[in-house]
Amino acid sequence: MSLSLLGQAAGMFAVTNIDDLLVLAVFFGQTRGHKAGAWRVVAGQYLGFLAILAAAIVGALGAGLLPEAAIPYLGLLPLALGIRAGVNAWRHRNDPDDDAEQEHDAGPSALQVAAVTFANGGDNIGVYVPVFTVAGTSGMTVYAIVFLVGVAIWCAASWFLATRPLIARSLSRWGHVILPIVLIGIGLTILVEGGAFGL
Repeated sequence: MSLSLLGQAAGMFAVTNIDDLLVLAVFFGQTRGHKAGAWRVVAGQYLGFLAILAAAIVGALGAGLLPEAAIPYLGLLPLALGIRAGVNAWRHRNDPDDDAEQEHDAGPSALQVAAVTFANGGDNIGVYVPVFTVAGTSGMTVYAIVFLVGVAIWCAASWFLATRPLIARSLSRWGHVILPIVLIGIGLTILVEGGAFGL
């Protein structure tokens, strides 16, 4: 295992997943510091990224799990989740805070985080497939290990960011507004940049 390969893998992960830091920070902010909610975010991030990794590996091995034309339509996932989060925030805008309910169910579900992670990283598959193809089986293994370690670092960095007092107060106060905006923005960006529906 060469240091240059490790460096290439780490650099590729950082460049292709930089936008996940903000999304994860918003998700962690939604958990209001509750450990169960934070672990759901971590689990969802891993589920979503494992799906991206699996699609890229299968693509590199020649099976072509996702046709390239389908990738832009992954933007519909975060768009739908963002609209749903926005509708829920609007419906409950005048509800009094219920600490017991927040304690029990703070933050998004693991599947919601996984869906957003997969949709947001769908374009990464197109980057990873040719690199994995050239790298071969041993190189793919190195990339996969480095990427999975990178997910842990990303989760830790985003959690750290979301739990800083000033940021935590802002996310706690405005997170229900920020989350739908971020998700809808991600969805629209994926759809438009991918040329879905002839956009």
